[in-house]
Amino acid sequence: MYKQRLGGDNMEPVQNTGNENLKGIAKGVLISICTTIIACLIFAVILTYTNISEDTITPVIIMITAISIFIGSTIGNAKIQKNGLVNGAGVGFIYIIAIYLISSIINGHFTLNIASIIMIVLSIVFGILGGIIAVNKK
Repeated sequence: MYKQRLGGDNMEPVQNTGNENLKGIAKGVLISICTTIIACLIFAVILTYTNISEDTITPVIIMITAISIFIGSTIGNAKIQKNGLVNGAGVGFIYIIAIYLISSIINGHFTLNIASIIMIVLSIVFGILGGIIAVNKK
């Protein structure tokens, strides 16, 4: 990101502060969670009023999660202009930990199995992809 000095045509680089990075990560996580909620509600309505098998729930939830994190990471990191990999991973990691904690509290038990580990890895990977694309988008 560049900033123009008053009265001149020269552009000088602007350093991103840690505060801007945290704001971008928080924004990305909130966007991801909102996107997930909306998509899950739409999917629930589709499941209710159609003959779609309940066997589709797990793959659709995985897709919704990945797409939501990608969107949140891309939007959250759009103005940061550097460290897309790290900030994107932060969005994915914080999102999946928040979702995991909320669902564990609702279900009443904390378990970590292979499916949970796969979701954590996918969340970080899609966060990284969104962060990289956001930073390199012109």
